[in-house]
Amino acid sequence: MTPITEVEGRRLALSNLDKVLYPATGFTKGEVLHYYATVAEVLLPHLRERPVSFLRYPDGPDGQLFFTKNVPPGTPDWVATAEVPRSEGPSRMVLVQDLPSLMWAANLVTEFHTHQWLAPTPDEADRLVFDLDPGAPATIVHCCEVALWLRERLAADGIVAYAKTSGSKGLHLLAAVRGSSSEQVSDYAKRLAVEAERAMPQLVLHRMTRSLRPGKVFVDWSQNAGRKTTAAPYTLRARAEPTVSAPVTWAEVEECGAAEGLAFQAGDVGARVGEFGDLLAPLFDVEGAGVLP
Repeated sequence: MTPITEVEGRRLALSNLDKVLYPATGFTKGEVLHYYATVAEVLLPHLRERPVSFLRYPDGPDGQLFFTKNVPPGTPDWVATAEVPRSEGPSRMVLVQDLPSLMWAANLVTEFHTHQWLAPTPDEADRLVFDLDPGAPATIVHCCEVALWLRERLAADGIVAYAKTSGSKGLHLLAAVRGSSSEQVSDYAKRLAVEAERAMPQLVLHRMTRSLRPGKVFVDWSQNAGRKTTAAPYTLRARAEPTVSAPVTWAEVEECGAAEGLAFQAGDVGARVGEFGDLLAPLFDVEGAGVLP
């Protein structure tokens, strides 16, 4: 019988809690739900008012993976939703606004992916993102080198960047911005990616061309497009082990000498939050958001 749990007055049916989702470590669905409940205080601010795409992996990372962008069938009527613009016409997506909604969504077994804009203002981007993706034999260590260059380049334009691991192989840079559309932010991010490639031609690539990727860091600027989403801070990833897209300090980026040094799993995050709080909290300072030149 599926257990019923009450979360802040909402009744939730949480299923298959003993199911092993990460066979490499034995991490179960119940542990996934416990993780999200533990980090809810720092995760929820990064989800609120942002239409969420779910990358679902109900049978674990070795099973079927599929994106759910529209409101899933069976979504409780108390889960908030928002109409979002799309080229083919408006659609409706989930907003994860509170702990009950988070636990309901986590029960679907999903990565959380968000746009770089808020549902009330889809025409204005409030985030700039770079996804630094290493092509083997390059690793996150090489991503850190690129991230430091981009941090300084952004700072020259008055934009403050923060870093998190992707939860996979690479690194994400995020910055708060205001006063620009997704298209304008995308154009700006592309210019900086091209500059980075010119400054570090042996290391950086701004094009997605697979044949050029080995040994280089692809600076993916395209996730700033209005239709694109990026893995949210603190989301678990559908990988062999329960890795997390975890915020990191710039000192950790500067000192990274091995890929293992910036690999964080669910069990690591609670202690990091206890020590650092939310390292990405400054992104919510609207007055401190950068204005594109």
